[in-house]
Amino acid sequence: MIFETSGIHPSALVHPQAEIDGTATVGPFALIGAHVRLGPQVRVGAHAVIDGWTQIGAACTIYPHAALGLAPQDLKYQDEPTRLILGQGNTVREFSAFHRGTVDGGGETIIGDDNFFMAYTHVAHDCHVGCGVIMANAATLGGHVEVGDHVILGGLAAVHQHTRIGAYAMIGGGAIVVQDVPPYVNVAGNRARMYGLNLIGLRRRNFSKETVSALKGVYRLLFRSAGLTMVQRTETARARWGACPEAEVLIAFVEASDRGVCQGRWEKRGGLLS
Repeated sequence: MIFETSGIHPSALVHPQAEIDGTATVGPFALIGAHVRLGPQVRVGAHAVIDGWTQIGAACTIYPHAALGLAPQDLKYQDEPTRLILGQGNTVREFSAFHRGTVDGGGETIIGDDNFFMAYTHVAHDCHVGCGVIMANAATLGGHVEVGDHVILGGLAAVHQHTRIGAYAMIGGGAIVVQDVPPYVNVAGNRARMYGLNLIGLRRRNFSKETVSALKGVYRLLFRSAGLTMVQRTETARARWGACPEAEVLIAFVEASDRGVCQGRWEKRGGLLS
């Protein structure tokens, strides 16, 4: 039995200082450290390890051999009391590893609600992950990565440190992401390039036809226009479609990018194809 139906299995190693809600369950041979807090209806599977200053919200399910809240893989880390915080309703499958934050990165790795992390996924130190995110098998986030709501990362996708992924983006399997991924788009490849809007995802999330039309216009202007600087493109896009909240999110994301955004598949060295 990998999950207990109630209470804490006698073989589990639970530190007496750990705070475990009375409705949480801990499976056989799991290890729960002194500074761990488990909320209501949390289920911890056999052989899982939860350590460090880790807080897990209600109704999360942690599968066997997952390792949560261990020290970050950062050579500057000196055993400071940094934190890992998981929201509610998250599912963490086998052999996944989520690490605490670092002092230089703000001290917290934060994960929102209702996310699904498949086997072997990795969330590194100081990442901020939104809600409704799906990370397929062995998808990996480097340190300090920001992931918006309802993002999907395909299997074996890898995201470089300090990269941002906007909400509702779709990252193809095996993609190597080294620049920011704007919201609402598809990217794939090594290095990852944009392949248009994530239209299927937008329809599934019930975006209106008017909103999708505005996003198409902004996308074409920002990423497929020749002869304009990015400042000129964002100013023009805001003048035409800025009244649409989702369009404004896309424009503002591009304006705030420090790493630059992924190129489009039609781009070539030296500029955009006309």
